[in-house]
Amino acid sequence: MSKEEILLITYVIAVLLGFTVFTIFFITAFQKKKNKFLVEKVNAQQRFDKEIETSRLEIQEQTLKNVAWELHDNIGQLLSVANMQLNLLSMKAPQENKYSLEEASQTIKQTLNEVRLLSKTLNSDVILKNGLVDSIKNELSRFDRMKFLNTTLKIDGDVIVLESDKEILIFRIFQEFCTNVLKHAKASVLSVRIAYEESYVTITMDDDGVGYDDKVKSRSNGLETMKGRANLLNSEFKITSTPNKGTSLFLKSPYNDLTKTN
Repeated sequence: MSKEEILLITYVIAVLLGFTVFTIFFITAFQKKKNKFLVEKVNAQQRFDKEIETSRLEIQEQTLKNVAWELHDNIGQLLSVANMQLNLLSMKAPQENKYSLEEASQTIKQTLNEVRLLSKTLNSDVILKNGLVDSIKNELSRFDRMKFLNTTLKIDGDVIVLESDKEILIFRIFQEFCTNVLKHAKASVLSVRIAYEESYVTITMDDDGVGYDDKVKSRSNGLETMKGRANLLNSEFKITSTPNKGTSLFLKSPYNDLTKTN
């Protein structure tokens, strides 16, 4: 083989090798750019979804606050007026009717008290003032008092005050689960445990209700709302249930940006 042929072959190989290297470089660069674009697209979609969820929950919180005001101010005022009228009527009523009127008056007083307590659990400002743990205690006490459920609450570790909006989100998850228990579970017992660990807080809730098959995909709005709130908290969230064996909730929220800053 002549020198010219060897040079030609070497040149062709070099060109092919250069072309191959360029092609690999181009494909790699294109793939990196494509991956970066896809990641940015996913991140943008997640940010958009988070903004939508945040806005939806803000609207829901304002709606709950408005309902709380209506209950406390308007319904509460009407019940107070009704009670005063019953008291006036009782003063003029025959002796044999006084006992029934006093019973009705006591019932209205109890109803008024429960309406005002209910309004507090709907008003985020009151929740912020009381804090997460006391708000949960108040809600469970209301269930016990109304004989809706027999409840227990266990707190492990030292209570850590979280950022206000995070405490509201956690309380609403707790409240939504309680609502599902009251509406669907046919339960008599509800157990709640709050554990303040080194780097996260966990909330576990268990009822002794009828349960359901959690392997079947649920279309429950309540469940989706709880999941949405848990996502905003960057929290681990799980609902497990078995027919005739009750339902359990598990929420694990890392402190990170959950703790309150001064």
